[in-house]
Amino acid sequence: MSSAPIPFGGYNGPMNDSVALLEQPSGSLFEGALSCLRLCEPLTKLNRTRELAEQWRAGRLSLEAAGPPVDIDAPGRPPRPRLVSPRALPRRRLNSAGGRAALLHAIAHIEFNAINLAWDAVYRFRGMPERYYDDWVKVASEEAYHFALLRDRLQGMGFEYGDFDAHDGLWQMARRTAHDVLVRMALVPRVLEARGLDVTPGMMERLRAAGDDASADILEVILRDEVGHVAIGSHWFRHLCADRALDSRTTFRQLLEHYMPGRVKGPFHCEARLQAGFTPAELADLERRQEDLLE
Repeated sequence: MSSAPIPFGGYNGPMNDSVALLEQPSGSLFEGALSCLRLCEPLTKLNRTRELAEQWRAGRLSLEAAGPPVDIDAPGRPPRPRLVSPRALPRRRLNSAGGRAALLHAIAHIEFNAINLAWDAVYRFRGMPERYYDDWVKVASEEAYHFALLRDRLQGMGFEYGDFDAHDGLWQMARRTAHDVLVRMALVPRVLEARGLDVTPGMMERLRAAGDDASADILEVILRDEVGHVAIGSHWFRHLCADRALDSRTTFRQLLEHYMPGRVKGPFHCEARLQAGFTPAELADLERRQEDLLE
């Protein structure tokens, strides 16, 4: 986990933070995770994430729950950015400060959603080994750190989180995988988050070519941590496949075909994916799938 501190300067939708903050922690990690999911204002969500992670590491939270997880149609988020179709987002050109800010904003939005995704992985899936909750609390904390770094960088460039439009693709996949922890581990860390391993080196190169080493340095931190996050997803995906007597390679291929036909993009950063728990056989399957889609 990143050692640097976060630089802070039936539920069916987002709640007002003033309501959520009136709720006292119950001593349950699950209830704490739900409280994080409900919060809308970014700084409040970051603070609650840090506090809850500290409480969990100190052994002050239990894995007891008052009831089963409730449905969450949408997590707490601020009124801005405006959410639009991915196709409605303009191309980001890095030869201007505004273009670089738009890129960082898009990544910040991914990281903000990733905080919610990590807490949902904690809240939604019960009965997992304690190490599972250790891992996803760590992910939530690191995603909050990434968001804070990006938000500070945007502010230094004269922008705020919310100044650019964004899309909601990550949470839509959370909705589609809410029924099964195995499907969640396969498709969110190992597909959506793994795509960041493929594209981040190129973004860093373009930012450095534009003279923006400060932004590229932040992406370098994020890339390092995201390798670990995808590795966590790989570990639990294989753990669950073993528990269910499933072949992990075949299962992953079948889930891709069912949930994401024609939607897994390349090229792939094979070295980073191997570090993140992909096998050479899985990478060969992904490469072959790309070749089939291009024919």
